[in-house]
Amino acid sequence: MLIIPKKYTLKLLPETTEVAIQHIKDSFQKHLSKALNLRRVTAPLFVLSGTGINDDLNGVEHPVSFNIDAIGGQKAEVVHSLAKWKRMKLGAYDIAPGYGLYTDMNAIRTFEDLDNLHSLYVDQWDWEKTIREEDRNLDYLKDTVKKIYSALKKVEAEIYEKFPHITPWLPEEVTFIHSQELLDKYPGLTPKERENKAAKEFGAVFIIGIGAPLSNGEPHDGRAPDYDDWISSNEDGYKGLNGDLILWNPVLECGFELSSMGIRVSPESLKAQLKERGCEEREKFDFHKSLLNGELPYAIGGGIGQSRLCMYLLQKAHIGEVQASIWPADQIEACRAHNIHLL
Repeated sequence: MLIIPKKYTLKLLPETTEVAIQHIKDSFQKHLSKALNLRRVTAPLFVLSGTGINDDLNGVEHPVSFNIDAIGGQKAEVVHSLAKWKRMKLGAYDIAPGYGLYTDMNAIRTFEDLDNLHSLYVDQWDWEKTIREEDRNLDYLKDTVKKIYSALKKVEAEIYEKFPHITPWLPEEVTFIHSQELLDKYPGLTPKERENKAAKEFGAVFIIGIGAPLSNGEPHDGRAPDYDDWISSNEDGYKGLNGDLILWNPVLECGFELSSMGIRVSPESLKAQLKERGCEEREKFDFHKSLLNGELPYAIGGGIGQSRLCMYLLQKAHIGEVQASIWPADQIEACRAHNIHLL
């Protein structure tokens, strides 16, 4: 649903916005790579179907696909994200624990409901890092989130230095809360409403445990069974070694998901999650066979929205102000009428 802010002030003209976007993207990836010991790699736009490499997101979305005449009409599909591909690269490049990689990921998601935050075009920094088996714990996850958050704060300060009228929003620290704790606190609200409550209260919150059923029998949100580990118990007594970073967005007055990330499945948790979701047939795919055979390294990884970050730091009302995409005609007109200029 399109949100039209009651009072929206355009902080930067489109031409200046383009300059600011370049600064944010150049600067953040430098801070991110330094904080997490990552190096940049080149990523595919599409992969072959039937290999199990593509990210299945919530497990129900269908990718854009096409046939390749030059290789006998084999079917390829545009990536949703690179969650599994990156882990394969960690193994192929024999990257040591404590080090990893990141890449620019571009995707087309035709199933998105187009609004202020959702576009057909998805651009994010996909990153993945090799870890040791003993690093598969909540403390390691939280420490990684804090490092990413510190990188966000540094870029926010740089934007304020270049454009002093864009006042920083981010609180000093990110708050951690489990999705079950949110349900216990707000039992009468939907998951999205619970996110909004937490984001407004804390300013920046990392919600742990996305994918496993909660006490009401429903997960906080969907997660595919073959990248994040959402079934393993953690030190807090809850399930899940993954989560979402949600910021409070004062322009839209709602929670603003910037990143989804987590410690990746082990052979044991992959098998358990495939069984939980009733899709054991995926065990025959190349990626899953490699993981179940112990041929892939333990890992942590995630994605950070590039346009989302630019939109947030530049205090824009619509993601179409920081990326070029396709929007319904009535949405374009409604935005234009309220001084929201889509690229």
